[in-house]
Amino acid sequence: MTSPVQTEGAEASTVPDAKGGSKDGTQEAKTLTGLSPGQLMWRRFKRDRTGVVAAVVVIFFFVIALLAPVIKMVYGKDAYTLYGQDSLDLLDEFNMPTGTFGGVSADHWFGIEPNLGRDVFMQLIYGMRTSIYTALAATILMVVVGVLIGLVGGYYGGKVDYWLGRLTDFLLGFPSQLFFIASMPVVVAAFVRPDEETPTALRAGAIIAVLSFLGWMGLSRLIRAATLSLREREFVEAAKIAGASPWRIIRKELLPNLVTPILVQATLLLPSTILSVAFLSFVGVGFVEPTPDWGRMFATGADIYEQDPAYMVFPGVAMVIFVVAFNLLGDSVRDAFDPKSGR
Repeated sequence: MTSPVQTEGAEASTVPDAKGGSKDGTQEAKTLTGLSPGQLMWRRFKRDRTGVVAAVVVIFFFVIALLAPVIKMVYGKDAYTLYGQDSLDLLDEFNMPTGTFGGVSADHWFGIEPNLGRDVFMQLIYGMRTSIYTALAATILMVVVGVLIGLVGGYYGGKVDYWLGRLTDFLLGFPSQLFFIASMPVVVAAFVRPDEETPTALRAGAIIAVLSFLGWMGLSRLIRAATLSLREREFVEAAKIAGASPWRIIRKELLPNLVTPILVQATLLLPSTILSVAFLSFVGVGFVEPTPDWGRMFATGADIYEQDPAYMVFPGVAMVIFVVAFNLLGDSVRDAFDPKSGR
């Protein structure tokens, strides 16, 4: 069987030259043959313009979210000050932004929030920061749990695989959206008395715990199926004969061969988790006032869209661009690892 490295080398040796003949691609073939799978993946990914553009967009969002405090210093405004209450010319008698397109001006680039009069630009920047990094933490936890359970069940098989499979099936039967809505107040109430205000860090931890509790099963099934195939391969049998422990085989032999599906699924899982974080805040059980959040901005916009439709434009466009870019990035990463699945 010809390996992917050898195939690329063979293709390189038959590239026609400018005179219509075929140049000797021996040197290029040797170069490709010496590359690791990661280097070959990177070569294929760089050729995918859609993937590169999507990666730039995603990195841009992460950097903007990370540098929110710096942007606040440069911009000169924050996400909490009620500018509309301090300056009477920013809101009209109905507490709607004055001026055009939601109060967009040189002082307030994306306008003013209706009723309270906070700066929309800083609300969006800090809302992105809250949603993206909360979803990132939840996604990492989902991946760790899903990979661990999938590897253990797939490698050991038997009763271990049976009971882990039944646990996965049981959790898959939960209606996730209803579970999120019902469990968030319970989780928060377990740590905070009714007369106390819930700390934002505790609320973020509860969101991460609730989302990760029902988010790992799909990845676990995928890893289990791949592990069942890999555990019968010659290199695993050789490691067993050599006396390697099960943990060493899982860590050294199986896990490195599962990097591709793990990475691809993680890139596809994160945007859906961001939408789930926004959904929880939108229905009022996620982040609440005054914490900036994408979902809370949508909830505010849903109440005043008839009076101020411009308020929904900036958070809506930002979320669509980010989610689409991340999904395109996931597709490009998958195609780079597996050229046969390319578009």
